[in-house]
Amino acid sequence: MSTLTTPDLAAAPSGTPRVAPRPGVGGSGLAATVRQSLTMAYRGLVKVRRTPEQLFDVTLMPIVFTVMFTYIFGGAIAGDVSSYLPIIIPGILVQTNITSSIVTGVQLREDMDKGVFDRFRSLPIARIAPLAGALLADTVRYAIATTITFTVGFIMGLRPAGGIGAVLVAGLLVVVVAWAISWVFAYFGVVARTASSVSGISNLVLFPLTFLSNAFVPADTLPDWLHWFSDVNPISHLITAVRDLVNHGTIGGDLWLSLLGAAVVVAVFAPLTVRAYMRKA
Repeated sequence: MSTLTTPDLAAAPSGTPRVAPRPGVGGSGLAATVRQSLTMAYRGLVKVRRTPEQLFDVTLMPIVFTVMFTYIFGGAIAGDVSSYLPIIIPGILVQTNITSSIVTGVQLREDMDKGVFDRFRSLPIARIAPLAGALLADTVRYAIATTITFTVGFIMGLRPAGGIGAVLVAGLLVVVVAWAISWVFAYFGVVARTASSVSGISNLVLFPLTFLSNAFVPADTLPDWLHWFSDVNPISHLITAVRDLVNHGTIGGDLWLSLLGAAVVVAVFAPLTVRAYMRKA
């Protein structure tokens, strides 16, 4: 009798895997880590597609806040709605994106509580990939919030004097800063015990920063002590940078301060988040 053999298995040297891994799975090095992070980002987008209610904060809230605040405060602050739009739209844009970055930490904590990251740990991927993918996927949320906010503003009568190019730069600036701040809440998501505590701590930090700023009213109308806080508030600098771009098409010192602040936040919290995540992953 003749013996049938499989050439691939018979020729395989001892100790080598008998089944070749699929392209894009496993591997090490920077290129593999980037590829795996993009895969995890895609997983986050698929998760949103299956549960679209996760986008309510970046789809419905910009519409509700813009319409409500404009018609309530427009006449009292600027005299009419059309004059108030150049003030309120940048404020709503920044507030929506910054507050939506809290979701990064909340969802990260929920995934860790459900054991999702335990499953990721058993896969042949870089340990940092699930964390990097989650933060990368959330940039899509910020882009959606930015698009909807400007669209609502255009419908209500906003006509940016800076032009479409300046509007695009302003939107990109807000997305970059929101992504940087999401590292802060990702850190909270890793070290906190529950998702509700992440949300509570994050709101406690963000609400004073967003509402005690120049987002809704000119800073010179505030009391002296509050005016001082608004002037040093980094959220106010970001809002002023967006207003300069949208309403005048100019790039001032507030834009560079915002980018510098974002770089400092990433430089501080990215290593802290990665270190805390690695200890638990």
